[in-house]
Amino acid sequence: MLLGIAQTSPRFGKREENIEEALSALAAEKADLWVLPEFFATGYKFVKKAEVRALAEPIPDGLTTERLASFCREMGCFIVAGLPELSGSTVYNSSVLVGPEGYLATYRKIHLFGEEKRFFSPGDLGFPVVDIGHVRVGLMICFDHLFPEAARTLALQGADVIAHPANLIIPNLAQRTMTVRAIENGLFTATANRVGEEARGDGVLRYIGESQIVAPNGETLVRLSPDRAEVGVAEIDPQEARDKSLTSHNDKLADRRPEFYAL
Repeated sequence: MLLGIAQTSPRFGKREENIEEALSALAAEKADLWVLPEFFATGYKFVKKAEVRALAEPIPDGLTTERLASFCREMGCFIVAGLPELSGSTVYNSSVLVGPEGYLATYRKIHLFGEEKRFFSPGDLGFPVVDIGHVRVGLMICFDHLFPEAARTLALQGADVIAHPANLIIPNLAQRTMTVRAIENGLFTATANRVGEEARGDGVLRYIGESQIVAPNGETLVRLSPDRAEVGVAEIDPQEARDKSLTSHNDKLADRRPEFYAL
């Protein structure tokens, strides 16, 4: 199958324009599963709660999810993308998985980073894994990369690929940790980061790009630039993620001794 990542440069608050730009980039290439960045349609640097409320939307009935699903129906693909979710009176930093038949799953970010704690509630749905036919897809978002428990939870549920929308600002951190997550769990990781900068309120956020796809053996299959909006696609065999053997006597998951891990 073909696994793709899209590295975009959204303009804050320009939701429809950002969606159109992202989908145009996807339409120019072919992939079975695409991963888009965190908050790819809205921008990230919120300064007021009113801005979050204005740009957050319900899942699956909001504009962004519906546009993504429509694209998937037309192109016969699946997409994981990040967006601010409005659920009742609560706002989450979420990602959504959609395909040709429509909405499939929501993940709400469990490990909030920096100023996110001012605007979003911590996720409450756990880490989902969805079988989309080609492959079993696990969902996490950005800062989750620093917590090995997140990727391990997805691996223990049978994920072949971790779809990882992100807005990374710390150079060469997630690129290394997501390589380790791929190796230690024996699965593919697909990190879709953004590029550009946002100067809103106090300070400027500069996004580092370098989106990547990593194989279960730690090989980097795709690494995008640090500063350009672009896409990358790798051909992968999900069966590689289902063989957890390290040697003839060792298995990355079966050799675990969880009875000794609790602190």
